[in-house]
Amino acid sequence: MTSTAEPTVLITGASSGIGLRTAIAAAQAGFLPIATMRDLDRAGDLRKAAADAGVTVDVRRLDVTDEDSIDACLRGVAETHGRLDALVNNAGIANTFPTIEMSDMATYRANLEVNFFGVVAVTRAALPHLRASRGRVVTVGSTRGIIAQPFNEAYSAAKFAVEGFLESLAPVVSAMGVTVTIVEPGPVFETSFAANAGVTRDSLLAAAGPYAEVLRTYMDWVARSGYPGAQTATEVAEVVLRALTDPRPPFRIPTSEWAREYAAVKLTDPDGSAVQAMTRSWCTEERPAP
Repeated sequence: MTSTAEPTVLITGASSGIGLRTAIAAAQAGFLPIATMRDLDRAGDLRKAAADAGVTVDVRRLDVTDEDSIDACLRGVAETHGRLDALVNNAGIANTFPTIEMSDMATYRANLEVNFFGVVAVTRAALPHLRASRGRVVTVGSTRGIIAQPFNEAYSAAKFAVEGFLESLAPVVSAMGVTVTIVEPGPVFETSFAANAGVTRDSLLAAAGPYAEVLRTYMDWVARSGYPGAQTATEVAEVVLRALTDPRPPFRIPTSEWAREYAAVKLTDPDGSAVQAMTRSWCTEERPAP
């Protein structure tokens, strides 16, 4: 086994959106991206983007909910390249239900399995390699993991859990030479994330039962607000690349000034009243949106 000359970065959820754009940006910056996805039949867009950019991407299968798949992928990376310098936890799924009373526990658990335990499982498997390289873990979080979004209970819960997991892990692995950073975007366009959820406004309202009017009000607010702070997947990938290349990256990197200001609402609200007043206004017609 020989060690690849370029620093290697393993990226989960790289078939589209932030993961795809991160793989291309990393390759252009001199990394060898190990671009992974659950279904290799969905690698076409990534392969085309790599060809268009004139860069090399190592495409491999990895299912973040399957420990055998994770272990096999990392074993293959070690055998082929002899090193792993960075991990980007990006894979995730969107909510596919309106609120907890109208859902079921299996759906909730499936969301946590991908969005939280997937991060834990891949990070756990990668750490021996990252300790050896004194590498880094970069995870794509969400502003919804700082301020929970109405009708996003499971997704927000998973992203809150990711925050806690990484905040606890960071000082521990720092003593072993591994850097941990969480990148915090707001809404992201130019990604199939929402489409992959397989939901529409009508389907959500039909499944909302007694919460239909509250949900309708909330979705009307979302439409009126114009997705404040929205960015493209490419813009977020540029921040991920910064986290990969900054000699001393901070623990948390908001991807825009909007995301920074949004996070600050929570971080300066010790009793939670400011956040609750803001999020309640999104679901109540009588209260204007801030």
